[in-house]
Amino acid sequence: QMQLVESGGGLVQAGGSLRLSCTSSEHIDSRRARAWFRQAPGKEREFVATIGRSGGDTRYADSVKGRFTISRDTTENTVYLQMNSLKPEDTAVYYCAAGLTTSRVPYDYLYWGQGTQVTVSS
Repeated sequence: QMQLVESGGGLVQAGGSLRLSCTSSEHIDSRRARAWFRQAPGKEREFVATIGRSGGDTRYADSVKGRFTISRDTTENTVYLQMNSLKPEDTAVYYCAAGLTTSRVPYDYLYWGQGTQVTVSS
């Protein structure tokens, strides 16, 4: 079964930056859309960003547009989320997901990573 492994989370001050990585265990990952979601304590999982198979179709949540950038390296089966100008409200567990199409809906994604914690202090 396809596995996704996230890394790069941590503690950062407001205004700082982090880069999350998500690596797939299978080479067929290059055919799948990928996305990042996040979930804060007591809240539902919410869409952050998604990227198409070729890397040309990207979409962002309004709350992160202009601050976060999603990208992918198909040769290494890795997807990145560059997060700049971080705010305390960005604090959450960030999850990588893989699915057949770019979507903002969690249920459209077939595979999920275990999550990585991002904490932004004020």
